[in-house]
Amino acid sequence: MAELVYDKNGRLLFTKEMKREYTLLFPTMLPVHFGLMARILETEGFRVEMLTTNHRGIVDEGLKYVHNDTCYPALLVIGQLIDAVKSGKYDLHKVALLITQTGGGCRASNYIHLLRKALEKADLSFIPVISINLSGLEPNPGFKLGLGTLRKAIFAMMYGDLIVQCANQVRPYEVASGQTDQTIDACEKALLEAMNRGEGLSFQSMVENFDKLVAAFQAIPVAGEAKPRVGVVGEIYIKYSPLGNNNLEQFLLSEGAEPVVPGLTDFIIFKIYNREVDVGIYGGLWLKKKVCQIFKGYVEKCQRAMIAAMEKGGFRAPGTFEDLRRLIQGYLGEGNKMGEGWLLTAEMLELIHSGTPNIVCTQPFGCLPNHIVGKGMIRKLKDDYPNSNIVAIDYDPGATKINQENRIKLMLANARGLAKQEPQRQAGAERAPV
Repeated sequence: MAELVYDKNGRLLFTKEMKREYTLLFPTMLPVHFGLMARILETEGFRVEMLTTNHRGIVDEGLKYVHNDTCYPALLVIGQLIDAVKSGKYDLHKVALLITQTGGGCRASNYIHLLRKALEKADLSFIPVISINLSGLEPNPGFKLGLGTLRKAIFAMMYGDLIVQCANQVRPYEVASGQTDQTIDACEKALLEAMNRGEGLSFQSMVENFDKLVAAFQAIPVAGEAKPRVGVVGEIYIKYSPLGNNNLEQFLLSEGAEPVVPGLTDFIIFKIYNREVDVGIYGGLWLKKKVCQIFKGYVEKCQRAMIAAMEKGGFRAPGTFEDLRRLIQGYLGEGNKMGEGWLLTAEMLELIHSGTPNIVCTQPFGCLPNHIVGKGMIRKLKDDYPNSNIVAIDYDPGATKINQENRIKLMLANARGLAKQEPQRQAGAERAPV
């Protein structure tokens, strides 16, 4: 068993010896993206497992070890990790927990401390907790990711966004049930095998892979009339996680809708851009601003290539980050950046402008910024865009799935009614003003 080592502040460190022996468990948010990231970490010599558990016991574990005034995503993330280590599936002395931190004002920055407190309460404080962040928080000698890994992570994010965007446009119309999911698996396997061979790690090869991915989804036979498109926005974890949103995308599919879920790339660019904005508003080192601009510029370059590939392949492509910045003008300032900040409202505006006025805004308990820029902006959007059809759905430990689904069904009924009244509106709507 690896020796437990603590830093001067009493924090349990993840050591190099642990890297050889321990399995890293981490909660899933985006199954495709995180699945790719898990395999990338494996190529770096880590043993990792993405948790896909989804049952009521996770909520109960969260309520047991996290104060019920804490936001719902924290309760779920910590509940899922505690549920896993108590499941009997793992050697408790050969397991570590991996969690991401934003490093900003959101309480997600406190998840790691809440998790350690929960482990202590459960008499499991000997289990190391590792933070993945872009803020230089809590370094660990046994968990270091170099620039090469970071580049792979950016590529995985882009590939994940493209795969999910294309899949969501094909899955509702696939002739052979399950073919879209099979294509996703095949694409992931091909990408990871290429990365393991050291291929696909240049910008040009990434662009070539974009075309291959688009072609793979183009090849899936589809049929049927266009279904009402429903956008999904909200707090990032609840927006993406099947555990957090009670399998929202699957429910929309079962109700005859086409889910439209904005990708992760804009959120990553948003987080980088916020650091640049901080220097402009509060002052700071020009070098920090320049580094952020360079990093942001590279990710945006990748994003534009992804958009071009989707458009060339005949798929509806999302807008660029700069498109979102233009859309938000007159609604929220760029200093509004806690949680999802102005980006959440901008995503709703983009959906409306791109012919998807039907929107589910996921609202987790305890996320005050999200309620302000989500639910708080619905009236304003409705005033400016009378055809918008937005429903805010609350997610918390006491919310019942049937009530959530009934509210979404009402929104879908409104969507179908609006579509009958204006059959050309959705098909001919402009994507976004320039």
